[in-house]
Amino acid sequence: MATDFNLNDRSNLLNAIGETPIVKLNKVVPYNAAEVWVKLEGLNPTGSYKDRMAVSILSNALMRGDVKPGENVVEYTGGSTGTSLAFVSAVLDLKFTAVFSDAFSKTKQQSMEAFGAEVIVIESGDGNISPNLIQIMKNKAYELAEKPGTFYADQFGSPDIKKGYESLGMEIVNQVEGEVDVLCSAVGTGGALMGTYSGFVKSGMQPQLIALEPLQSPILTKGKGGSHKVEGIGLGFEPPFLDKEKLDDVRAIDQEKAFDMCRILAKEEGIFGGGSTGLNICAAIEIAKEIGPGKKIVTLNCDNGLKYLGSHIYS
Repeated sequence: MATDFNLNDRSNLLNAIGETPIVKLNKVVPYNAAEVWVKLEGLNPTGSYKDRMAVSILSNALMRGDVKPGENVVEYTGGSTGTSLAFVSAVLDLKFTAVFSDAFSKTKQQSMEAFGAEVIVIESGDGNISPNLIQIMKNKAYELAEKPGTFYADQFGSPDIKKGYESLGMEIVNQVEGEVDVLCSAVGTGGALMGTYSGFVKSGMQPQLIALEPLQSPILTKGKGGSHKVEGIGLGFEPPFLDKEKLDDVRAIDQEKAFDMCRILAKEEGIFGGGSTGLNICAAIEIAKEIGPGKKIVTLNCDNGLKYLGSHIYS
């Protein structure tokens, strides 16, 4: 994957981001349903599609002079974005500080620290992801970003977010023969879904677009956030990059069904993912039953299940 910022030999590792395979589900999709295709983003260097976003933010920030080698990058994160930012920061000679919480996988904290990040852990109290917890994390990140020589990555506002995901849509169009009828995915910032859709459009294809969220935090379907355990999505506020005018539907999926699907996918399809992946595929199968055979649905394996070993999903 080419980036906008050329760092000569050091860019080689960043070029390992993207060009992930896509597979058709063979066992968990019922007969007389549409095909369900899954883009295996867990095969990116840190095991997450967030690698695409991180290299877009930081390479473009360096190119513009918003941050310089040796300076610090700050973001509040559930861990996948943080791990990607920590990885790219290590390659680009930047420092990284993550504002994290014990509501998220301990493995993600360890991954960020392995890449040299400083991790500030905010206590959740009950182990759930809630709008209040996210606000506390956000406030702490804003406080740290005020320090001199600090760049705020701004995963909820940077114009480089959607740019980083356009390659995802372009790759899918090149990989799947024929028309893709539906693109569906869970949303946190909405950047991955809208950026992927933009890549589709630039490649001459406009599938139906369906956004997904946890039933336990139905901000889009019912206008209210709530506590849940699906990391990286359902943050309790309107996803800043989500263009509702482009959406054909929004669906809320029960987190327990999503976690069950994670375990089924690993055993029956060999696809290893986290809660958002399980949620995506629950929804994709639901849609596949509705629209019937002869159609194609694409969704995303957002990250690798290795990040969730020892968590409630696989313990």
